[in-house]
Amino acid sequence: MTRSLPLLLCTLLCAALPALAQVKTPATPEKMNALYAQYWEDYLRENPVAATFNGDQRYNNRLGAVSSAEQRAQRRALAEKYLARSAEFDPAPLPSEDRISYDLLRYRLQQVLDGLRFPSDLVPVDQFSGLHLTLAQLGSGSSAQPFQTVQDYDNWLQRAAGYPAAVDAMMADMRTGIAQRVVMPKALISRVLPQLENVATDDLEKSTYMGPVKKFPASFSPADKARLTEAYGKLVREQLTPANRKLLAFMSDTYLPAGRDSAGIGALPGGQEWYAFVARRSTTTELTPAQIHDIGLREVARIRAQFEEAKLRVGFKGTLKQFFEHLNTAPELRFKSREEILAAYEAVRPRVEAKVNQLFAYVPKAPFEIRPVEAFREVSAAPASYQRGSVDGKRPGVFYFNAYKPETRTRFTTNAFFLHEAIPGHHFERSLAQETAGLPAFRRFGSSTAFSEGWGLYSEMLGQEIGMYDDPWQWVGRLTAEVWRGVRLVVDTGIHSKGWTREQAIAYFKDNVPQDEVTAVQEVERYIAVPGQALSYKIGELKLRELRARAEAALGPTFDLRAFHNEVLSHGSVPLDVLESAVNRWIAAQKNG
Repeated sequence: MTRSLPLLLCTLLCAALPALAQVKTPATPEKMNALYAQYWEDYLRENPVAATFNGDQRYNNRLGAVSSAEQRAQRRALAEKYLARSAEFDPAPLPSEDRISYDLLRYRLQQVLDGLRFPSDLVPVDQFSGLHLTLAQLGSGSSAQPFQTVQDYDNWLQRAAGYPAAVDAMMADMRTGIAQRVVMPKALISRVLPQLENVATDDLEKSTYMGPVKKFPASFSPADKARLTEAYGKLVREQLTPANRKLLAFMSDTYLPAGRDSAGIGALPGGQEWYAFVARRSTTTELTPAQIHDIGLREVARIRAQFEEAKLRVGFKGTLKQFFEHLNTAPELRFKSREEILAAYEAVRPRVEAKVNQLFAYVPKAPFEIRPVEAFREVSAAPASYQRGSVDGKRPGVFYFNAYKPETRTRFTTNAFFLHEAIPGHHFERSLAQETAGLPAFRRFGSSTAFSEGWGLYSEMLGQEIGMYDDPWQWVGRLTAEVWRGVRLVVDTGIHSKGWTREQAIAYFKDNVPQDEVTAVQEVERYIAVPGQALSYKIGELKLRELRARAEAALGPTFDLRAFHNEVLSHGSVPLDVLESAVNRWIAAQKNG
């Protein structure tokens, strides 16, 4: 029997449809940059607080979605939308830097979808992060939220008004977490309680939220000052304080009793798979927790051998254990006041600035300041950290140092911490990325943790090349900072994949890092609260060292360190395999003149 012509045509056309559907539009930089710009607009609109931190002022009056269900739906929809739209293009024609953008967008969007398989939203609060801390920082008037115009002040009133609903949503998530046995360890819940007590005060003189009305711009009229002072006081008394007290009562009376005694997420339902994912995400590698643990053990052993030499340089007679005990207890190696810590860091600054041009051909335009961590979060905050500034330079980057219990803060680590967090560390890395106009916004403001923290630790090493460790005690501090990051590989994987207890992890930390009990506890509890993040430092630094050694060996006397650093930082914060490919291309280009 013969087929009719219409039926035959239909058969042929239907067979051809899949092939037609696979035809992709050749990508061009212009088309892709337009897509990236659309993606970034959608991202900022759905993440208004992130927009504020990035220096985009359009959404300063919004808090964004408060329920985790809405947040997860938004993240999923955004990732799926731009994975689908980018898949419509064939990236083969793109120049190398534009191909990095294409691959990097898809990589990050796929990570978003992969992360949604795990219930991180059921633990919305810890001692290092959470809206209770972010809102207090923003509302203090000393962070990313601007308070320069009357509209700025009114924007904050609108944004902060959403906090009570957000607190209700967080408590609902934590109740779900209790039901599903996905809860914080009790030790960490206890750390959150004093933070909430601090921000839950209704004493307007002590409230961090009243900071902006204590420093009105001179241009404000008396009427505006009076109105805003009254409105801010009402906001604190009627909304922010009651919300924080409600959260405090819930955390203390309901959540703490339901907290777990185990430390790692490996003990949670599906926790081993969850941790393997965060390890991959944090390191941007396919390394398993077991492999990372072994790398950590090797690094700790290597750096301990260098400590043996360092103790001889400072004239210490005794065993390495006795040397560590001396470093942990000697009062002359510690600060006496907060003011003394600030003065020490301020003294480091001009020394580094005078020599940094030996290492870099380009330096950021953005300024930065040195400040102590705010009182409401210093008990659990890291010893040092960095918050990037705005692109226009109006809001400087900030190098935060922790002055909690200054008598526990070591003098010998100041140079290493400054190099890591300020210059040439995170301030250079993040500011230069923001200032690279040719990169899409999602690359200028995005971050790959292994690259970012790897660069910070690599920057500590660079201090050797500009004389920052000529003082043998500061060299001890450099080794302290490095072994600290090696220990992180061992402890983080030990806690989350090997079932280590909090106490076991603290003991290992104290045995191998010359820091006191306060720091050991803060650090281990940080690793418990933020699984995997601590893996990024040493893994990233090892890759940077490897790539530099490769370039030096390949190029010999023509190797230019300043050009190498420019190449490393010119792509923004990227996964380590992307960086490696870029450096390999750079080496080949240098060889070819």
